[in-house]
Amino acid sequence: MSLKASELVRGLREFSIIIRYNRKSVVGLIIIVSLIALALIAPLIAPYDPYEITGAPYEPPSSEHLLGTDDVGHDILSQLIYGSRTSLLVGFLGALGVVAVGVLIGLISGFMGGIIDEVLMRLTDVVLVIPYIVFIIVLVAYLGPSVWNIILSITVLGWPTIARMVRSYVFSIKNSLYIEAARNFGAGSLYIMRKHVIPGLIPLILPVYVLTVVDSILTEAGLSFLGLGDPTKPSWGLLLYYAQIRGAFVRGMWWWIIPPGLMITITGLGFLLFGSSLEEYFNPRLRRAGTY
Repeated sequence: MSLKASELVRGLREFSIIIRYNRKSVVGLIIIVSLIALALIAPLIAPYDPYEITGAPYEPPSSEHLLGTDDVGHDILSQLIYGSRTSLLVGFLGALGVVAVGVLIGLISGFMGGIIDEVLMRLTDVVLVIPYIVFIIVLVAYLGPSVWNIILSITVLGWPTIARMVRSYVFSIKNSLYIEAARNFGAGSLYIMRKHVIPGLIPLILPVYVLTVVDSILTEAGLSFLGLGDPTKPSWGLLLYYAQIRGAFVRGMWWWIIPPGLMITITGLGFLLFGSSLEEYFNPRLRRAGTY
């Protein structure tokens, strides 16, 4: 068995340990897998096209429309199912962008040191003190209501904390014996980062990525609720926005209000449970305490 294959087998074995001994991870993983499956097969299980007028306005739940219709006559259940696609897309890609930028800046800053570290950390400080919610509202409003603009805005503003964390980790190992040995054998900086630094970052970054997905989903929901969501892509936040401006709260239309809020809550709970269980597993103190 090759080295990479053995590492993959070891990684899968460790992942099975997480699932086997932590009930939180099981619940979280079931929620995440169910949501991903819902998004993938949305066209197969949604009763109608989300933008097709299929009934009278403001219909209550019935056998034809399990969650009723909105003010135009769109099926709310179909919009809810299709909304999982937008919310998860923003969650996964937004978190990926945040983690990628944070890891890159933290690696370069921690490993290179000197003036490069100083410049990158001052840039990090500047972005860190910017009011996140206020500035992301301004940025999305300026760029335009688009899913990709929301993902870009999350990426631009969300990386500083991860960059600082990665920098601290790199600083703690850059002068260790195995790094010095690699340098003495002629290894360059890129080789050392790729072979010795980045693999050690994975246990640190993986839980952070999962938890950042929650932040991205909540950010998209908040922006959509404020009217800055992509009007061409149904999402849970957009459902709540239309419910608010079209009188669902005044009319007591719980079937339009509660389901999207419940989906946001369940999604956040799933990722939080799974992310926190990963954090517990990779944390040596918790492992010594007998969590696993």
